[in-house]
Amino acid sequence: MTARRMDGRVAIVTGAAQGMGVTHARRLVAEGGCVVLADIADEKVEALQQRLGERTMAVRLDVTDEASWAAAVDATRGRWGRVDALINNAGLLERGDVDSTPRHVWDKILAVNMTGVYLGMAAVLPMMKLQRAGSIINISSVDGIRGTDHLFAYTASKWGVTGMTKAAAVEVAPWNIRVNSVHPGLIRSPMAEALGPTRLAIPLDRGAEPEEVSAMVAFLASDESAYCTGAEFVIDGGLTAGIPHRDPPPIRRS
Repeated sequence: MTARRMDGRVAIVTGAAQGMGVTHARRLVAEGGCVVLADIADEKVEALQQRLGERTMAVRLDVTDEASWAAAVDATRGRWGRVDALINNAGLLERGDVDSTPRHVWDKILAVNMTGVYLGMAAVLPMMKLQRAGSIINISSVDGIRGTDHLFAYTASKWGVTGMTKAAAVEVAPWNIRVNSVHPGLIRSPMAEALGPTRLAIPLDRGAEPEEVSAMVAFLASDESAYCTGAEFVIDGGLTAGIPHRDPPPIRRS
């Protein structure tokens, strides 16, 4: 049988109970991996574990809590003895402007979107350093490489993820550990639906399916991306490239 990308590898996926987390987990299992399904939504993540089978394990994980991370990593070590990939996927999105975002909303979004990523990296790195190998994939956003109105706290948090990714990549490269960020644009997911109708001008003229982002995650978790670290992988249908002309320009006749 042909070897698959994740054969013999173990990955932790946060925010695994819904949206892109589900598709990331499903893709990594399909690629031969063992996957820790980590989320605070106990019933949903346990139901997902039943669907995906014996190469998965459901754990309760509050990404904002250091002790919760330690327990999740210990459970992973106890079951499979290693961690080869961490997909920091858990995230929150709420609308709000600079002068109208309540402090508690700011704190909550940064706690999940930024502090959760920091705690996750810190929790898995000791094991990855012993292995002298690993891949950390931080799910940022196109809003982590540009400014976006009415999403002040979310945009700030995703820029933070982009910066942390680069800093960590430089620090852990001597151990053959890679850290990259993935920057989805408009994705057909519950988080995007929460934003309501959008008027984004996307050159490819559609939102992405979550599976299209998961394909990038699987690539970055595998040896196929062995020379990629500290980089932004943008999956946005051309959104950040420019504004498209929907109608072809008229042909000039001399």
